Amino acid sequence: MYRNEPETLAVLGNVPTLAERLESDPAADLATWRTEVDGRDNRSEQVLELTREQTRELVAAHSAEETADLLTAVRSDAAARILGRLDPETAAEALSPLSLSIASWILRAMDERSEPILEAIEPQRRDGLLQLLHYPAESIGANMTPSILSLPATASAHQAVDIVRGTGPTTESARYVHLTGPDGELVGVLSLRELMLSPPDTPLRDLAGDDVTVVQADADQETLISVFTENSFASIPVVDRGRLVGVVTGEQVADVQAAETTEDFRRMGAAGGLTMSLRDAGIWALYRSRVVWLVVLVFGNIFSGAGIARYEDLIASVVSLVFFLPLLIDSGGNAGSQSATLMVRALATGDVRMRDWGRLLGKELTVSVLLGLSMAVAVSLLGLARGGGQVALVVSLSMVLIVIVGSVIGMSLPFLLTKFNLDPASASAPLITSICDGVGVLIYFFIASQILL
Repeated sequence: MYRNEPETLAVLGNVPTLAERLESDPAADLATWRTEVDGRDNRSEQVLELTREQTRELVAAHSAEETADLLTAVRSDAAARILGRLDPETAAEALSPLSLSIASWILRAMDERSEPILEAIEPQRRDGLLQLLHYPAESIGANMTPSILSLPATASAHQAVDIVRGTGPTTESARYVHLTGPDGELVGVLSLRELMLSPPDTPLRDLAGDDVTVVQADADQETLISVFTENSFASIPVVDRGRLVGVVTGEQVADVQAAETTEDFRRMGAAGGLTMSLRDAGIWALYRSRVVWLVVLVFGNIFSGAGIARYEDLIASVVSLVFFLPLLIDSGGNAGSQSATLMVRALATGDVRMRDWGRLLGKELTVSVLLGLSMAVAVSLLGLARGGGQVALVVSLSMVLIVIVGSVIGMSLPFLLTKFNLDPASASAPLITSICDGVGVLIYFFIASQILL
């Protein structure tokens, strides 16, 4: 399924010289095109290079199903370019084989250009698409399935079975029957098995329990992950101001989780601007996704240099201190990155909440002390060998404190970002490392100055 970033959905292949090939053979076979697998993003870029006339010839030479295959094989921007070059009726026909979810993501990429196409789509399907497009791209409503089994709670089991037989085959999500009140509000949910095994005259309201797990349509899609982790349902109803508007299925949540996890890891690597797969990304896209943070952190590392400059006299008198500097500050950054990674993932899955910070801080302090002491034992032997007993004491104490401070920073920064409604994944590994480097330098040379001077 399309995500809010322009990811490719499926591999249909690549034609190295697509534009030239279509000039000589506008009816180039899509099945052959599909087998020439080289790079999905190359395929998208080649589609974007087609002229308006070539695009129309390509679509005219194939069925609506084949064109739909093409639309789902390229990024949403390329699919939007194809549809934008067709007349509204042809574009509407090309979208018809696609699910409402996929079609909505393509139309979303077209912005206002999608309006004539929506007008050409048959009313019932258009209503479903408009419902999805009404919600922000990162919301649950934009990722739900609006085609569901919904029945009045006052209907009997016998009436419900007849309705299900007539509408079930055309419903995208037909695992549960959703019961609604007079104003469309959700009042209960029951499985098809419960419905089929019930006495014919039983009112549906008597079959459904009062405790219904729901999600809000305008909530962030990431909240779905924790909801499905805590519940073992095949799908969960989506409501908007109490009214039933759709469902989200386990398959959709798996898709959301994959996208959110990818996004989090990219942000933790300070490459959050990358919106396509690594294999498909070009050199310029990779450069743009990484350069901003790295340039910012260059200036952040000036503080580390300033700390070193402040203790130039100390370094000149005990040169062996320089040997341990990379070792100590890297240990703090490594400890902080470990803590941040664990905490970002726990916050993303709902395993921990803001209220857990105090308890987790105590636990992290204990663990970091143990880690620091273990690493201090190892580094003290090097200290003895390189500079004697006093240097060994300096590097041992520094190691313990630097690891403790690095771990606490790494654990706390995701919580702090969450407190201000920012993505905790923004506590990227380079950011944590840069902060811990500066703090580590100050701790190391302060301890050294107190002991050695």
